[in-house]
Order: sequence, then C-alpha cells, then structure tokens
Amino acid sequence: QVQLVESGGGTVQTGGSLRLSCAGPTSGAYTMGWFRRPPGKEREFVAAISYLGSSNTGYADSVKGRFTISRDNAKNTVYLQMDSLKPLDTAVYYCAADSRGVEKFSESADFWGPGTQVTVSS
Repeated sequence: QVQLVESGGGTVQTGGSLRLSCAGPTSGAYTMGWFRRPPGKEREFVAAISYLGSSNTGYADSVKGRFTISRDNAKNTVYLQMDSLKPLDTAVYYCAADSRGVEKFSESADFWGPGTQVTVSS
C-alpha cells in the first residue's frame, strides 16, 4: 500500500504564501496532484502534474495564476506553491497519486494522503 504524507499547512493572512509538500510513491510513474475540501463543501480538484514534470500540468480555474505545482522525482516529492492566498482557499488539502494521466486525474485517484489544513485569515 502506497502512503502519501502532506506537510506545510498552517495559517496565513490574506495575500500571503504557503508551500505544501507531499512525499509520494517511491516507485512507479504516477501523476500527482492536490485536491481540497473547503469547510462544509465537497472535495475539489486543485492541480495535477504528470510524472514528466511541468510540461504537463493542470489547474482549477480558481487557482490559475496563483498556485504552482511542481515535483522532484529524485525526492519522490510534489509541491504546491500557493501565493496571493484568499480566505476562500481555506480548506483541508489532500495529496493524491494516480497511474493515469493529468487529464484523467480525479477523485478516483489510486492513493491519497490524510490531508493538511490551510487557513487563510482576513
């Protein structure tokens, strides 16, 4: 069983930045990415990146231009740099890994982390 572990969550003021990290699978060419669950809402897609890296990424419209996903395969780690944070970004952020490509990255991903809380205060 593959275990993913997120880190880097916390509380930040509006306009601030945070970087999330996720230790991912140590073998296999997985697409990796992030979902989030805002308070009282369903979990939603945030961003995904192919095993080949930044040449193939996808973002939710709500985070385009503010969030950047990247990965370091040598460290089996994916990152989510979050800038210009807004209170609406407050959520539990989940890392996921999937054997399918970025275009099919979804709630049916193969593996999930337990989540890390991000709170943006106004």
